[in-house]
Amino acid sequence: MRSYRRHRLLVPVLLCALAVLAARPTDAHKEPGSGTGTGADTGLSAEVARLYEEAAVATQQYEAGREEAEEQRAEAQRAEALLDAQRRHIAALHEDLGRIARAQYRSSGGLPVAAHMILADSPEGLMRGQHAFSQADLAVNNAISKNRRAEARLAADEAKAAAQWQALEKRNTQLAGLKADIEQKLETARSQLQGQADAAAAAGACRGAVRLDQPETGFADGEWVAPVETYELSASYGSGGARWSNRHTGQDFAVPIGTPVRAVGAGRVVKVSCGGAFGMEIVLKHAGGYYTQYAHLAALAVDQGEHVSPGQWIGQSGTTGNSTGPHLHFEARVTPESGSAVDPVAWLAARGVSL
Repeated sequence: MRSYRRHRLLVPVLLCALAVLAARPTDAHKEPGSGTGTGADTGLSAEVARLYEEAAVATQQYEAGREEAEEQRAEAQRAEALLDAQRRHIAALHEDLGRIARAQYRSSGGLPVAAHMILADSPEGLMRGQHAFSQADLAVNNAISKNRRAEARLAADEAKAAAQWQALEKRNTQLAGLKADIEQKLETARSQLQGQADAAAAAGACRGAVRLDQPETGFADGEWVAPVETYELSASYGSGGARWSNRHTGQDFAVPIGTPVRAVGAGRVVKVSCGGAFGMEIVLKHAGGYYTQYAHLAALAVDQGEHVSPGQWIGQSGTTGNSTGPHLHFEARVTPESGSAVDPVAWLAARGVSL
């Protein structure tokens, strides 16, 4: 009898356990934009961001080295010009010395001292003539020696400048090779990142936020910044064209795939979506009832509901959705939905950001 009651109690317990297991959500049913990306996604996005920074540093180093090489080349040219001037001066002194020697010979300057003594009118005249000749000869010899030393000095400086310039040229060649290698790796990683983004946009399911190792922004909460650090402005607000059914609703920033996209100001992520005309996009809500949109992305770095600070990386640019090339489509709105856009250039300018 005791054994029967034990079995009757065991059945409800098993049923409760099965109900709990059935109610537990699985990873396959996560909402788009929730959670973080996979390890592969994280690695690729982080690799693009890292290579992006390395390419920028390599470019700066190459440009600085090129400018330094130009300065060294100019220094070598200045030294060569000074050297030529000194050589011309020395040649003139040699010619003057030749004229003095010829004049001395014609005026019996080449006679022995004994002959000068016999022909001299007086001892004082002899001494004056000898002294004048000695002084002239000494002055010419001193000038020649001085200029020869200057010529040797300038030649050494020229050789040093030339050696420095050659070393800089060698270093610049190495920097150019390093820069090209980084850019090639970056281009490959960008292509892979865009491929993943296109697949996610086609499926209409975001891969989730990929946390990037961002450097300190240095911006205060009340500050405003441009959505990308370096860019070229392309299609502007209100422009027309065959690509849009109506006027263009934002400002396009032409940037390569994988460029870090920044929150223009403090706010909260109110929308993260994939698919459709905007492809992979993020919408932020800011104080004062304004919203900003960042579209055609290749990767997301924030989740819906997250708070962001000015300059924080929220994603990486791409060319998903209705896009003809890599760029960031940026909008300023009065609602989170499209159709309520205002001129983003003027909107940012009112907040101290000049594009």
